Amino acid sequence: MVQVVKWYLSAFHAGRRGSVAKKPYNPILGEIFQCHWTLPNDTEDNTELVSEGPVPGVSKNSVTFVAEQVSHHPPISAFYAECFNKKIQFNAHIWTKSKFLGMSIGVHNIGQGCVSCLDHDEHYILTFPNGYGRSILTVPWVELGGECNINCSKTGYSANIVFHTKPFYGGKKHRITAEIFSPNDKKSFCSIEGEWNGVMYAKYATGENAVFIDTKKLPIIKKKVRKLEDQNEYESRCLWKDVTFNLKIRDIDAATEAKHRLEERQRAEARERKEKEIQWETRLFHEDGECWVYDEPLLKRLGAAKH
Repeated sequence: MVQVVKWYLSAFHAGRRGSVAKKPYNPILGEIFQCHWTLPNDTEDNTELVSEGPVPGVSKNSVTFVAEQVSHHPPISAFYAECFNKKIQFNAHIWTKSKFLGMSIGVHNIGQGCVSCLDHDEHYILTFPNGYGRSILTVPWVELGGECNINCSKTGYSANIVFHTKPFYGGKKHRITAEIFSPNDKKSFCSIEGEWNGVMYAKYATGENAVFIDTKKLPIIKKKVRKLEDQNEYESRCLWKDVTFNLKIRDIDAATEAKHRLEERQRAEARERKEKEIQWETRLFHEDGECWVYDEPLLKRLGAAKH
């Protein structure tokens, strides 16, 4: 549980380039994004390759990722990641509700994720913080806020994490506090505090104090994405290439026009489905109760390989 909390708290990034608002990319129904990360101690040439999963044909030591826009109303994104060699997978879905709060925009993140450590048969269910865009009329900045939980039903361990929004007067930005609990314990055995984009410190019930995470010391590993010419038309970078190109050359009108064409096509396709009474079929995920689940997770593939 401590390792899962450590991963969770080091996984957030919020930022924006420049101080000018740009046209956002709105996910299109059926849009897919695939990528992978090569871990630092991995050499691509002499390792075994995965034949299935989100990105076939990369090293078994890579982290592979796929996301799909599975619903337009509400706008739900489902995503899945795995590391074959570590036997860890992560499945999640998320959608947002936004509201204006005077000088801010609040984005409520609805959904949950599940980290599965397959070697231990442990599943950690977690929730996501909310996002806030502050000072939207001057120089905007982003912060996270709200209470999140991580629970493992097999071990009974749990964690409670609070992202504190900056008070109106004084106070620090980006503060977090967290408590990790043993099964059936009201008192936590580990308390964490600090800044989610800076340094976080842990205090254990044993009296030990230690740096929990220093995000500034974590290496940044760039994701790898297939070249545009190798992508299907519904993959993100291919789908949005005209918008991206025009934003890069700072032709905002042409970018807006390209975005409008995409969204108009989406509306036309939706009308056609409605007239013909055809249901939209997702590509890589399926609905399971209130969750969206990847069709071919590592757990399922390893189970099939055993049999």
